[in-house]
Amino acid sequence: MKPVVTVEEMRAVDAEALAEVDEATLVERAGTAVATWALRIMGGGYGRRVVVLAGKGNNGADGRVAAARLAARGALVSVVEVHDAPVRLVPPQGADLVIDAAFGTGFRGEYRAPAVPEGVPVLAVDIPSGVDGDTGVACGEPLRADLTVTFAALKPGLLQGDGPLLAGRVVVADIGLDAGRARIGLVEDEDVAAHLAPRPRAAHKWQSAVAVVAGSPGMTGAAELCAHGAYRAGAGMVRLGVPAPAGSPLPAGEAVSTLLAPSGWADEALAMAERCRAIVVGPGLGRGGQRPTDVRALLEGTPVPVVVDADGLFALGTAAEAAGVIGAAGAGVVLTPHDGEFARLAGEPPGADRIAATRALAAALGAVVLLKGPTTVVAEPGGRVLLAAAGTARLATAGTGDVLAGVIAAFVARGLDPLEAAALGAHVHGAAASLGPPEGLLAGDLADLVARWLSAVRRG
Repeated sequence: MKPVVTVEEMRAVDAEALAEVDEATLVERAGTAVATWALRIMGGGYGRRVVVLAGKGNNGADGRVAAARLAARGALVSVVEVHDAPVRLVPPQGADLVIDAAFGTGFRGEYRAPAVPEGVPVLAVDIPSGVDGDTGVACGEPLRADLTVTFAALKPGLLQGDGPLLAGRVVVADIGLDAGRARIGLVEDEDVAAHLAPRPRAAHKWQSAVAVVAGSPGMTGAAELCAHGAYRAGAGMVRLGVPAPAGSPLPAGEAVSTLLAPSGWADEALAMAERCRAIVVGPGLGRGGQRPTDVRALLEGTPVPVVVDADGLFALGTAAEAAGVIGAAGAGVVLTPHDGEFARLAGEPPGADRIAATRALAAALGAVVLLKGPTTVVAEPGGRVLLAAAGTARLATAGTGDVLAGVIAAFVARGLDPLEAAALGAHVHGAAASLGPPEGLLAGDLADLVARWLSAVRRG
């Protein structure tokens, strides 16, 4: 997993390095890395026209070193001081590249960048100037980069807020700084293959069994999607319990389905899940009657981890109520809120710094919290955070969250701890969606794409 460090953590990394190497050396390394990538963008240096927008701090110093390196390779380089920059940055004769070295991750305030003509590529140093290093919020009107060269580790602001849109492609340059103690990591494809063990030769269905308590009269589709997602993510057996009156129809599919009592069903559900290694509760469950009491009783009585999604989250109530239930739970709990559900649990929306907000809620509740979004944030109570940035707008359709809940439960049943199961599940969920059609992807398609993506990674 790629390390991600906050602005404060990066300052500590820098300070630790400066005990062994002088600042000028680090600036030389950073500027040389920028120049190397600039040459790749332009296809060479000789005769190329480059404009470097440089500020007063280390970011500007990095840009000046890059300018010197490029000039030594025959480029025609102009260094423009940020406070003297014209309204239009590129001179009439044009440019082959603009290097944005105005401000770094520690910038505070508002920055309005000079205009760059369309078609002129922009390379940002560490982070696009004017983008908050932690939140990714654009403070003013930053330049949109085609490539961002960041140092030592990714920054949260490159992965959330406006950061992904403004940073373009992001590469991490090694300049001799140690980010090995980062408390945030970005999940990559290879992490799935490395952490999700293949089924042993002598595997049997109960070794990775999942129980799903979901659905209600008229809402059985969510239950079916969740169960299908669990199967396609490797569950050997899925047992589905639907609280509904006698004679109600059960979802079609591979899951072993049963009707639970319309209320007071917690003991029945626990009995159904007796041989299962993970439980999902909530998709399509409904919110009326005794639902909150039953969901809470299920959590308190289970000996295996529980993924709480959708209406199950509503049943937990406020943060104080949820913390009490989770504290009494018999095993680990994973909560999977979207922004609205998060706001109900936490008492306020996640705000600009989604990483900090998710960390705080996980600590307050004593549970793993997965906050859904373009970059999904997963935090455990101890403060470790994993990010999944494979998400796509294709997932913005009803039912995809039900599939995700099933995938996470299957990964828990296959032996991952709840934090890794949630983060790897979110990554697989997003990556699998990219295999589907750009328009019109259905949640019903997604589970099959999950199996296809996992199979390809395993072969690789």
